[in-house]
Amino acid sequence: MSDLEPRPAGRERGSTLPFVLVCWLVAALMVFGAIAASDAFLEQQRVQAVCDGAALAAADQADEAAVYTQGVGAQLPLTRATAEAAVADQLADADARLDRWSATTDGVEVTVSCTRSVEIAFSWLFLAGQPLERTAVASARAPTAP
Repeated sequence: MSDLEPRPAGRERGSTLPFVLVCWLVAALMVFGAIAASDAFLEQQRVQAVCDGAALAAADQADEAAVYTQGVGAQLPLTRATAEAAVADQLADADARLDRWSATTDGVEVTVSCTRSVEIAFSWLFLAGQPLERTAVASARAPTAP
């Protein structure tokens, strides 16, 4: 059989089916991956919003004893105890579910770290069914007049 002669149609039959199936599989994985990535991003935004609110609430709680004894200078005095109490109140009022959180302060600025494990779409495919841990950090300074 020479190169110019047409091949019999029966030899090519069925060779495109595996290619089409692989293309569909790749497309499905891309769609599932995009959905899972979007879900993870939105969960990160939710945790960040909760953490931002907690940091603002903590920065708003000045140490009253220090204010009465030292007065208010350029910054409101903050303590770790008042910051932690304000964060706990904010999280309880917001009905925010966090796995763990911490609040630290240098006396002027409050830093809050929030962590939550979340289930994302198609975690069985990309994370072997394990939850994804999302962590956010937010800082805020005590408000004072310039």
